[in-house]
Amino acid sequence: MTSGQRALLLTTLMVPLAGWTLHAAALHRRLAAAQRDPLTGAHRRNAFQRHAQRLVTRHQRGSVLCLVDLDHFKALNDRYGHVAGDIVLAATSERLSRWAGAHGVVGRLGGDEFAVAARRHPDTVQELVRTLREPVLTDAGAIAVAASVGVAAPEHLCTQALPTLLRYADVAMYRAKHSGSAGVARPEDVAPAPLNGRRAGCPGSRVKGSAA
Repeated sequence: MTSGQRALLLTTLMVPLAGWTLHAAALHRRLAAAQRDPLTGAHRRNAFQRHAQRLVTRHQRGSVLCLVDLDHFKALNDRYGHVAGDIVLAATSERLSRWAGAHGVVGRLGGDEFAVAARRHPDTVQELVRTLREPVLTDAGAIAVAASVGVAAPEHLCTQALPTLLRYADVAMYRAKHSGSAGVARPEDVAPAPLNGRRAGCPGSRVKGSAA
């Protein structure tokens, strides 16, 4: 086989390969886009749950899960219009992403409700609350924003199960609703049923000489 024939054969083989590579890249982009909310860029619920579960499983110590609900968002929409409301939602997602950092994950669970999982200490959530309350600039002017935040810390609650952490965060969020500060979930917020009259605790939390 001459060198020219070899070159022609290689070119013939590479054309389908290049086509499949482009197809795979386009498919990957479409799948990635399907996992994101087009308005805010945050993960949709299912994608958020997958990524957040992975994060809290790997980093039970030093991670938090937060639920965020914008206060009086319907009134904001009615007063300033849906375009301004969309800008507020996008700004909220951006602020959550900035706070969560490169290793965090932000989800839009629906409407004006967001969730964020991050490798942060619960004490830093007040910083997030202050950031969320900063006015958002829109064509209708600067809009004052407030958000209620519920915090669930896997290490303190002795669980890595995301559905359980979301329930904890939900209880804490509504306890702190309109308070201007974050609510931090307590173990008794979603208490398991007693076992033989005794309450199950965290592994390693039993005090020597006392009941579990």
